Amino acid sequence: MELFGTAGIRGSAEERVTPELALAVGRAVGADAVGNASDADAVGNPSDADATPVVVARDGRTTGPALAAAVEAGVASAGADVKRAGMLPTPALAYASQGRRGVMLTASHNPPADNGIKVFVDGEEYDRDLERGIESRVAGEQSPVAWDRWGGSADGEIVKEYRSAVVEYAQAHGAHADGLDVVVDCGNGMGALGTPLVLRELGARVVTLNSQVDGHFPGRESKPTPESLADLRSVVADGSFDLGIGHDGDADRIVIVDGDGDVVHEDTVVAILAAHFTRVADAADPVVVTTPNASGRIDERIRAAGGRVERIRLGALHEGIAAARAAGGDVVFAAEPWKHIHPSHGGWIDGAASAAVFLRLVARDGLDGLRDPVTERPYRKVSVECPDEAKRDAMARLEATLPESFPEADVDTEYGVRLEFPDASWTLVRPSGTEPYVRVYAEADEVDVLVDEVTEVVERAVTDAS
Repeated sequence: MELFGTAGIRGSAEERVTPELALAVGRAVGADAVGNASDADAVGNPSDADATPVVVARDGRTTGPALAAAVEAGVASAGADVKRAGMLPTPALAYASQGRRGVMLTASHNPPADNGIKVFVDGEEYDRDLERGIESRVAGEQSPVAWDRWGGSADGEIVKEYRSAVVEYAQAHGAHADGLDVVVDCGNGMGALGTPLVLRELGARVVTLNSQVDGHFPGRESKPTPESLADLRSVVADGSFDLGIGHDGDADRIVIVDGDGDVVHEDTVVAILAAHFTRVADAADPVVVTTPNASGRIDERIRAAGGRVERIRLGALHEGIAAARAAGGDVVFAAEPWKHIHPSHGGWIDGAASAAVFLRLVARDGLDGLRDPVTERPYRKVSVECPDEAKRDAMARLEATLPESFPEADVDTEYGVRLEFPDASWTLVRPSGTEPYVRVYAEADEVDVLVDEVTEVVERAVTDAS
């Protein structure tokens, strides 16, 4: 049974993420916490977990209360105590999971009929081995423990403590936002409980859009895109604002809008933040972890700041951090598009923390001053149709044919096929994990030419593999 994707379990609340599944996952996490299952040693060390409750929280989706209740019942029936945290941004639940386990009911930016389950331990999402342990327990239909060993439950206040921690972290980086005028579009999601209050505490003047939590997302779709952020972009462009910030439904993603109402490319935001953390790091070997589809502009800025980049597959930043540390590197920042981890703050993706530090940099240097050193080449992504059953063979062919077609490029085949060219342009070809496509990403001064040439090679490989 495979339940987890790159961002937890996610899908329709009527067909996939049902109360029945939530109960089973809750019971599996509860068993993990107390070491009740026979395979406990394979999925975590429970020796210090008996006295710590499992924290359960949810976003504002209509199906959230019922699914949270099901998770709580599962946790308690496995013998673990429950700490009910109510509605929280996902980063706040991750913060609360430090030293214990946590379960977040959220589908992030998915449509309102969906919901999802993310599981954390000690501030980080479960890794693949721990996820497999949950899947195994769910498939095994684990029974409750004896009635007199069921756990109890209590309510807990978390969000204020989380906001204070973000403010303290930002201030440690010299953060202030005095005099800045900012618009925050919370998308009727959990960002309303975090980012606006944090930025006001740091001195910014904040106007909010869609700050009423509503699981129907009446203001805009939950995924923050240039199209869905049209109102935010218009308000920023028509007013005297320094920038705008957009969040998804659970407030781990962040999108930056400049004073003209244009979306700042997500890789430019990563490059700016990563360069800052590399420069200020007191480390002999500062490392930034990112993903194979991330722009070469990030590598350029990190090298200029005295650091280096390591890449890991999408959805596995925590694994990349662990690998870089095991190799002796000091990870100062980690990011994939729109989602950032601040290791000195915690091991989770945190949109409010990124907003706070980014505003500090804008207050100091201005947004134009931050963007000027970043080389923003044209970027494109296209999808080539490929049946799921042909993906493996097609990618095997592409590992040979792409390097043959572009002999001047450096090749990396660890996460797809990535080609880097002497002029710093690059392309990545990888199979979609959720749809019948092979994705082509490219960044180059003549990006259309590069995309056309790469796509032609990909289409031949798909045809031969089908």
